[in-house]
Amino acid sequence: MILPSLLNHLEWSAFFMYHPRKSMLQYSLPVALLFLLFSCGQEVSSPKEASKAQKIIKEAIEAHGGDHYLVHDISFDFRNRSYQSIRNHGQFEYRRIFKDSIDQTITDVLTNSGLKRYVEGNQIKLNPKDSAAYSNSVNSVIYFAMLPYFLTDPAVHSSYLDSTTIRGEPYHEIMVTFSENGGGKDYEDQFVYWFHRKTGTMDYLAYNYQTDGGGARFRSAINKRREGGIRFADYENYKPNPETMDIASFDSLYNAGLLEKLSTIENTNIQVQ
Repeated sequence: MILPSLLNHLEWSAFFMYHPRKSMLQYSLPVALLFLLFSCGQEVSSPKEASKAQKIIKEAIEAHGGDHYLVHDISFDFRNRSYQSIRNHGQFEYRRIFKDSIDQTITDVLTNSGLKRYVEGNQIKLNPKDSAAYSNSVNSVIYFAMLPYFLTDPAVHSSYLDSTTIRGEPYHEIMVTFSENGGGKDYEDQFVYWFHRKTGTMDYLAYNYQTDGGGARFRSAINKRREGGIRFADYENYKPNPETMDIASFDSLYNAGLLEKLSTIENTNIQVQ
């Protein structure tokens, strides 16, 4: 079954205002031409490449959870905060619960209608800047926990880069870019994903970003497990050393041991209703 995209404009706008996404093509195009093309925020992709990439992504969504993504109630802990994702087809409710510096319970609730913050159960008024920041941070955690589910949204454009091998296993390498219309202020950012050619699973991803001086990261999935029919994973988080923004080459750098591990990203206490 091929799943339709279910993210509405609010959900993607909240994510795209926050989250870094960027990569570069490699191989035959001259560097100057690459810069010109990517400065427009669009991927270089033939219809055949795009169709192949979309097919692989949809197969990966099936491999990771399929219909279980459509209606669910998922909770987990991440960095001493509790998160909950409730979806009923196009309707969603995301929650984040944590203690502030004076031990008050803060609850952020993001829905199709926007974000509300509660302090000790009492809703407080937020200015637009804080509301956007809290929405972005809640949405980004849910986004990564649920990948590759969100990669079929209309704002997403995918391109097949290569058939490659990582640590002796075969992978499809796919670049994802975003439309300026609906892609948020960081629409020029890009991701690269590696999907296993036999199992369809997303085992590696990379992105680069321009905020805070810019940089690039590579993530390797570990502790892969299924809960309630959905595949979850933790990640080892790496950076290139020396620095480079050419994330399409990170599989080669990883194979050669030229990435520096920074941290381990873990989602714990996962429960799926």
